[in-house]
Amino acid sequence: MKVKERSSRYHFGPPWLFRGSALYQLHLVKAEIARAFIPKELKLVEAFGYTLGGFFLAQYEDSPAGKFDELVVIAGIVWNPPSSCAWAARVLVNSDDACHHGRKEVGLPSHIATFSKKIVTVTEKPNRSQSFLNRIFMNSTFANQMEHSEIEVSQAKRSSIIPFCNISLPFSVTKSENGDKGMMPKIRMSLPSFSGQTEDYPHLLKYSCEIECRVSAVPPAKVNSSIVEKESQRSFGNKTYGNSDILSDEEAEKRSILVLLSKPILALKFSFLKMWVGAPSIVVPMSRKKEVRFSST
Repeated sequence: MKVKERSSRYHFGPPWLFRGSALYQLHLVKAEIARAFIPKELKLVEAFGYTLGGFFLAQYEDSPAGKFDELVVIAGIVWNPPSSCAWAARVLVNSDDACHHGRKEVGLPSHIATFSKKIVTVTEKPNRSQSFLNRIFMNSTFANQMEHSEIEVSQAKRSSIIPFCNISLPFSVTKSENGDKGMMPKIRMSLPSFSGQTEDYPHLLKYSCEIECRVSAVPPAKVNSSIVEKESQRSFGNKTYGNSDILSDEEAEKRSILVLLSKPILALKFSFLKMWVGAPSIVVPMSRKKEVRFSST
């Protein structure tokens, strides 16, 4: 059977350039939930029983795979001296090319998904002082409409589409001349990540992620999921896993949801996003480095 030739532009990279917008939300994640995702060679960065995880929800207008959406569930921060990086527990994309590249080239736990979006528009009611000014300026500045987004993310499993989570974005996009008010100047940041130890890529990997964007703080998004109910959350969250255990896909899915349902502490909106992702390189864990140094003496 002839394999269909892919139309992506990944073969032109690296670094691979992605343009669009994103929400980067940080959560306090229980270490016992995150630890099961982390390879035994790496150490989870934690304090008082928690690590720093969350999610990265992006809408790319242009990329090597064209236009697509992505949800990256971040289990936590892991440490392999001299650097610490994020660890992705699950990656959901609505692009076959992006999923294939993530699995085969970057060692990510990528899955095909659908992203159903609904925009709810609400007219903001002005207060008394605004009403007076509206009469003077004929509503030219203060008549704003607020847009709220609802995103339903569902996974493609075999021949079915299974709901994964619902993300409600309570922050608003203001349709006015002051729409960019409060947005910080353009900044650059580095968000490197570890990956690998998957079925498709058994090696531990590290890849660079350089971001240029405008950032604004927004209220945290709210996440709901029917996969993990309240009662099963308690029992599943209390179950102990060692970081040497291999999670089944079902267990990994449930723990990814628990990461999303954990307590948010900061939400950042990335506008005018440009993201350069470098080719992954193989990581030698610190424990193995010590073994090599010991055997060479």
